[in-house]
This record gives sequence, structure tokens and C-alpha cells, in this order.
Amino acid sequence: MADSAVAKTKRWTRMKEYFRGIRSEIKKVVWPTKKETYRYTGVVLVTCALFAFFFWILDTGFLKLLEVVLNISM
Repeated sequence: MADSAVAKTKRWTRMKEYFRGIRSEIKKVVWPTKKETYRYTGVVLVTCALFAFFFWILDTGFLKLLEVVLNISM
């Protein structure tokens, strides 16, 4: 019976230490400003749009190539 009480106490101690560590690490985080967040969001959206356009062009090119090679029309 005493062993389970000691185990529970150790478990709680480890959990408290874990969350203390998380809290101290979160305090070290340098969060972006609102302006930086908007800028980063814009960069991500533009990058996604460029990659989508690139893959659309690539897909269209392969489709045209297959139509010519296989002599089919879509």
C-alpha cells in the first residue's frame, strides 16, 4: 500500500516538474508581432499560389503530351 502512495507522489512530482518546464520554455518564446504575422501569412499564400500554378502548368503540359503521344482528345 505504501509503495502505491509513493508512486503516486512521484508521478505528481514528475508531472508538476514537466509543466513547470513547459511554462519556462513558453516564456522564452519570441512571438511575432501582428505586422510580421500578416507578412508571413502573405508569403505563405503567395508561395502556395505559385506552386499551384506551377503544378497546373505541369499537369496541363503532361496532358497535352499524352494526347499527342496516344493520339487521343480530351
